[in-house]
Amino acid sequence: MKDDPVVYAYWNHSRKHSAWGSDWKAFVYWIPYMSSFNELPLSRSMQSNLSQLGYSEPTQVQAKTIPLAIKGKDVIAMAKTGSGKTAAFGIGLVEGLNARHFACQGLVLCPTRELADQVAKSLRQLARAKQNVKVLTLCGGVAIGPQIGSLSHGAHLIVGTPGRIQDHLRKGTLNLDHLRTVVLDEADRMLDMGFREVITDILEQAPASRQTLMFSATWPDAIRQMSSNYQREPVDVRVVDQEEAPDIDEQFYRIAPGEQGNALMAVLSRWQPSSCIAFCTTKQQCDDIAEELNSNGFSALAIHGDLEQRDRDEALVRFANGSVNILVATDVAARGLDIKALPLVVNVEPARDSEVHTHRVGRTGRAGESGHAVTLCTPPQEHRVERMGHEREMALTWGDTERLLAVSRVPVASSMSTLCIAGGRKDKVRPGDILGALTGEGGLPGAAIGKIDLFDFQSFVAVEQRLARKALWALENGKIKGRRFRVRLV
Repeated sequence: MKDDPVVYAYWNHSRKHSAWGSDWKAFVYWIPYMSSFNELPLSRSMQSNLSQLGYSEPTQVQAKTIPLAIKGKDVIAMAKTGSGKTAAFGIGLVEGLNARHFACQGLVLCPTRELADQVAKSLRQLARAKQNVKVLTLCGGVAIGPQIGSLSHGAHLIVGTPGRIQDHLRKGTLNLDHLRTVVLDEADRMLDMGFREVITDILEQAPASRQTLMFSATWPDAIRQMSSNYQREPVDVRVVDQEEAPDIDEQFYRIAPGEQGNALMAVLSRWQPSSCIAFCTTKQQCDDIAEELNSNGFSALAIHGDLEQRDRDEALVRFANGSVNILVATDVAARGLDIKALPLVVNVEPARDSEVHTHRVGRTGRAGESGHAVTLCTPPQEHRVERMGHEREMALTWGDTERLLAVSRVPVASSMSTLCIAGGRKDKVRPGDILGALTGEGGLPGAAIGKIDLFDFQSFVAVEQRLARKALWALENGKIKGRRFRVRLV
């Protein structure tokens, strides 16, 4: 791959117009392409840590952003989800830390709790390159008291949602006096969700000398304006997608109003997916569709903004570990979900714009795998689909609705069940402890144990359905690390 130019752009206050756009001045900033992390200006401990984590060749956004971030440059990077942007800013954050100084030196703002959890997990892995680095997650949907207690002990890196970060700043429980770097992850999504004023308030309370890194999948005027107000001569990193287009079979079906549930069950019965996300427009529709699916023998959970965070966590865990096949979600709830293999996506109703549709459909057909996307459309909604096809410059493939609805209902059975243990990271419980309890005294074969997820005060373990009751009995009557914990089958 040849060296790639990066645009070095900054707000030009001295003139009204420029070739870059309104009030922008730009020139080309060349960064040589790095084919290995060993070519990046990283410490030996970070190089070793990246090797242990399985990092080999940097992605485009990593190769272009890491050298700039380490030099302290402000960056605005345009890259899609899955491009490796967490490591692109995370490596620089960790490299720039003074681990002996126990204060907030890096702040990452994310649009959702789920994305914040993923980012924090990645940062903890990267932080193994230094000793005693504390990463703390601050998000809404959970009690603020324990967060205040954790903050009182200090943290080097804070990851959170804008609303909860603002809450802590107002209460005086979060201090940004020693902040060196702010990262806005999925900045366009945060603005779409109405966080503009909150983010502005947070940035205005941060030190003026800080470094600001913005990552966005799109380049709307609101992002340009925020960059001009809060970044200093930002380097504009544009990542050109050179990967082959995903192999996605996309079909549209015209259905009568009120037939969404029946049509969705027909789609699921025809394709028999091991997992599927069904996108709905409203929270109520999510609940209604999930209830209809479950009453007809399908395995589904709804996820939307009205759920308690504990219920959201449980739903995502069960979907990711194969205990539930179908996740019925709104667009906001589905943002930031780390779902690697998804054979089918269904739009119960068409998205309101082509960008949202592309985001939904792009959930399938990843990592070289083929995928299917189905959109259900009533006559009053057909104009949305036609406009979408025009904007995406693609021919729409309409399926035979009568033939689809004639498909016999055959629900896909979930292969796993999930046990919830009332003990987590704060109780010093580790995945190996749970696995040992099940395969040791519990007598279960290791192959029957699936994904293990740890949270602060609870843990989830997936077990083959045929052995779920045996696993429940083993944990109820046995011990984990010499202690008894309450256990339930969810």
